[in-house]
Amino acid sequence: MPLRRLECRNKSANHSAKNHTMEDTATATISEYIDAQRTYFASGATKEIQFRLAQLKRFKAAVQRYEKEIQQALWDDLHKSPEEAYLTEISILTQEIDYHIRNLKAWAKPEKVPTPLHLQPSSGEIVFEPLGCVLIMAPWNYPFQLLMNPLVGAISAGCCSLLKPSPDTPAISKVMDTLVRETFDPRHVAIVHGGLENSKFLLTQRFDQICFTGSSAVGKIVMKAAAEYLTPVLLELGGKSPCIVDESANLKIAAKRITWGKLINAGQTCIAPDYLLVHTAVKEALLQQIIVQIRALYGDQIRDSRFYPRIVSQRALDRLKGLMESGRVYYGGELDEAEKFIAPTILEVQPDDAIMQEEIFGPVLPVMTFEKLDEAVNYINSQEKPLALYYFGNARKGDEVVAKTSSGGVCINDTLMHIANHHLPFGGVGNSGLGKYHGHRSFLAFSNERAVISTPVAIDLPFKYPPFKYFNWIKRILG
Repeated sequence: MPLRRLECRNKSANHSAKNHTMEDTATATISEYIDAQRTYFASGATKEIQFRLAQLKRFKAAVQRYEKEIQQALWDDLHKSPEEAYLTEISILTQEIDYHIRNLKAWAKPEKVPTPLHLQPSSGEIVFEPLGCVLIMAPWNYPFQLLMNPLVGAISAGCCSLLKPSPDTPAISKVMDTLVRETFDPRHVAIVHGGLENSKFLLTQRFDQICFTGSSAVGKIVMKAAAEYLTPVLLELGGKSPCIVDESANLKIAAKRITWGKLINAGQTCIAPDYLLVHTAVKEALLQQIIVQIRALYGDQIRDSRFYPRIVSQRALDRLKGLMESGRVYYGGELDEAEKFIAPTILEVQPDDAIMQEEIFGPVLPVMTFEKLDEAVNYINSQEKPLALYYFGNARKGDEVVAKTSSGGVCINDTLMHIANHHLPFGGVGNSGLGKYHGHRSFLAFSNERAVISTPVAIDLPFKYPPFKYFNWIKRILG
C-alpha cells in the first residue's frame, strides 16, 4: 500500500510559527549572563530557603498567568490542543512546583546518619548544597515542560540557571522568554536563544551542571563537551521503547492505551511506544482494535481533528517519510506536506528494516511478531537499553519481563503513565540517559550531597595515632 499525499483542505489547521521568530542571543550577552550568575551564586542569596520558596511561588503564578499564551504557542508550533497542552506540559509543571513547595524545607535539612562505635563520639550528617550555576537545554517535542520542569529542581536546590530552548518551536520560546524575564532576576534565571552555533558556544563554557534532553547522538556530544571541565551531566535521551503484547493481554484495553501513548503529540514523545512485539496468535485482532481506537480518539477525518498534532518541521517530516518506506503499510500512510501532517500509520516490518534502526519520533508504529515471550525479550536485550518498556498481558509474566530486561522505566498494562508520578524517578539507562529527576530526585539532581563529620575536642582518643597503642584490641572491634 503506497504512501498517499493529500491536498491541503483545512488551511486554518496549518500550524505555523513564522510570526514568532526569536533572535539569536549574542555570545557576549551569554557570557555576561554566566559571569553575573556566578557572582550572584557566590553571594549566597540563592541558598536561603525562603528565597527558593518565594521563587517557586512566583514561578507558579507566572505559569498560571500565561496559561492561555502557552496553550496558543503550543498550538502554533505543534498543533497541540489546549487540553493536551495542559495535561502534558502545564499541569505536569505546576504539580511539580507544588510538590517542591510542600517538601523543600524537609528535603533541605541536613540528614543525620548513624555513627559506628569506633568513630564515636563523632557525629555525621549529609548536607545538601546547590551545585551552582547550571545549563538546561530542552528539545522541541515538549518545549515548555522539558525546559521548565528541570528548572524547578534547580531553583529548589538553590542553583542559578541558564535556559536554552529549542529554535524549532519559536512561538513557545517567545512566551517563555517573556515569562522568564518578567519572573526572575537574570542573575538567578536567564534565557538565551539560538541554533547550532549558540549551542556549541554554550558547551564550551564552564557550568556546575548540564541538564540536556534530546537524542542519544547529541547527548554524546554534550557529555564529551562536559568532560572538559568534569561537569556533571543529567542526560534525558531516548531510544526505541518496545511494547510487548502477549496472548494473555486484554486486547481492547491494550489497543486503547497503546494508541493513546503512541499518538499523543503525533508520536513525538521520547517515551512513546516505538514499536510493537505482538504474539502471533493475537496480532490481527490487536491491529484491528488499534484501528478502531484511532478512529474513536480522532474521528474518521483525522486531519480535521483539533486533537491531532502536526510534525514540528519539514526536516522532521522528510526523515519520517524516508522511514515510512520500510516494510508494508498495514494501515494509514497518508501525509500532507503543506500541513506537516502524517496520519497514524501501522507498518509490518522486519528487524533489519531502516525504521528499526533509529528512534521514530512520529505517528508510525512498526509491528513484529513472536511465538514465545523469550523471543521478544531476547530481541529487546540485543538492542540499546530503551528509555521505557511496555508490557501488556498477565502481570506475573510482566514481572518476568522486568526481571529479564533493562530500561529507564516500565509500565505493565499501560503506556507513558510512569512519567506522571512524581514519586518515581524519571530517566534512562545506558544509551537512553544518565541520571534521574522529577520530585525529590530533581532536588537531589541539582544538589551536592556533602558528607560532614563533627568531632568534639574534649576527648581525643589515641587509637588512630602512631604508635597505635591497643592495636590488637582495635583490630577486634573493626573486625
